Amino acid sequence: MLKSRIRTQEEIEKYLKELKDRLDDIKNAPVEEMTEFFANRIGEYNSVHLKNWGEEYAHIAGFFDDGLKTLLDIGCGTGLELRSIYRRFPDVKVTGIDLSETMLDKLRESYGDKDIELINADYFEYEFEENKFDAAMSFQTLHHFKYEKKQLIYNKLYRTIKSGGYYIESDYTACCYEEEALCLEAYEYLRKQNNIPEDMLIHIDIPLTLEHQFELMKNAGFKKVEVLHQNYGLAIIRADK
Repeated sequence: MLKSRIRTQEEIEKYLKELKDRLDDIKNAPVEEMTEFFANRIGEYNSVHLKNWGEEYAHIAGFFDDGLKTLLDIGCGTGLELRSIYRRFPDVKVTGIDLSETMLDKLRESYGDKDIELINADYFEYEFEENKFDAAMSFQTLHHFKYEKKQLIYNKLYRTIKSGGYYIESDYTACCYEEEALCLEAYEYLRKQNNIPEDMLIHIDIPLTLEHQFELMKNAGFKKVEVLHQNYGLAIIRADK
């Protein structure tokens, strides 16, 4: 199983200083629409993600219960997390949804022989069937959205998971309220500067603290929410229905 790594106070202070410098640098940078961002980086996407979170991708299946039969993977991208899932659950029926058809094409190349349904759609807009899945998961997809959007998807996930099921999230989280506030401020500044309409999805990181993540999940109805693993800015969270 993975070994957690948590920042010390000294590391947090250093990280926040670097973050402020980075956010200052992007204030005049172009803002990319979500599908455009991933289409432009499809060639390097897998290598970058595996470099940053290779251990988590390799071991994510270890956080699921035995007997998994049906799984919803939101923001599935190229399906890097499915390598671990299929190794442990070779016969699981997966439903994957992603905004980028380019990413889904890559996923099909890897898992075309599996029992998998792929949906090219916005998971905030797509209607999932109620009480359909044993479990749901997301991996590095929800840190681009504000509270209201996250609450919406957690509500939808809660409804589509069967009674007694659960949700596993592996994502970038804010180390503290200061990081959350800094990122949200930069996000709003860039939207305003670039006259970006509210309904356009853009690729900017706006992670929330674990406390706010837990609050949103519990608001959706999840009974128990806990951190299973941390790797500095990444956290793997389980929420039980």
